[in-house]
This record gives sequence, C-alpha cells and structure tokens, in this order.
Amino acid sequence: MAQRVLFVCSANSARSQMAEAFLRTLAGDAFEADSAGSQPEPVHPLAIAVMSEYGIDISGQRSKGLHEYMGKTQFDHLITVCDRAEKACPVFPGKGAREYWPMDDPLRAQGSEEERLEKFREVRDLIEARVRRWLIEHRYKSAQPLSTEAAPVGDGAA
Repeated sequence: MAQRVLFVCSANSARSQMAEAFLRTLAGDAFEADSAGSQPEPVHPLAIAVMSEYGIDISGQRSKGLHEYMGKTQFDHLITVCDRAEKACPVFPGKGAREYWPMDDPLRAQGSEEERLEKFREVRDLIEARVRRWLIEHRYKSAQPLSTEAAPVGDGAA
C-alpha cells in the first residue's frame, strides 16, 4: 500500500502544488501525494509555467483547504513548505511524521514578469532537489527521470 504524503503551504497555489507534482512524477505509485493550504488560492499561472518547462502539467490540479482532509484522511507524512503554514497547520490525528521544509514564497517576488518567473524557477528547483533527497532518505531509489526535453534536472543537493 502506498504511503500518503500531504504537502502544505499557506495558499496551496505554488510550493505545495509543485512538491505534490514532483513526488507523483518521481515516485510513481510508491507514494500517494496531496497538497493543501491554510488559506487556499487558485494555482498560480507561473507555477504552472515553470513546471511545464520540466514536462509536468499541473494545470489540472486545484487548490484545496486543510479542512478537506481534517478528520477524513490519515497521512504517513505531512510536510509544510512555508512559515505561515507551519505555524497555522493543525495537528492531524494518526501516526504520520511531520517535517518542515522552509522555502521562499515565489508569490512575493517583485519585479518584471521575467524576474518573477526566475524566482518561481529557483523555488521549483529547490523543491525538486528536496523531494529527490526525501525519496533517498526514505530508501526509494528508483526516482523516475523527467522528460528529456525539459531543462536539466538538479543533482539532488539542497
């Protein structure tokens, strides 16, 4: 049976969505990935754009609130990827392990469209590296390569 993982950030519009997609892509059926936010907002277009650069389509994913899972679903792993979510995240009942992966919020990036896009890429690459490292830490060694047409994939160091 696949282990369940919930990625949480405040808006569930970028970081947790990217983490969910990377885990699904890299681990296949070994893990069941979900994401949620304490104050969900629609999936950000720049998150969709930078993930598509790696051949991962998150345009069909939707933002979900923590309330959709509370008392209904147990997770083996709960991973928060932002400060606000770490502070606001309730305790989920069950045996799940809780982790905190601090990541900058790309939604706060200032500047031109290209400068903001670059921040989303930076965060995407950090998330990919952290998911790959997490898979190795959990002894899952068969992480799938991403599309050969995509940008080079990081070496997993973060």
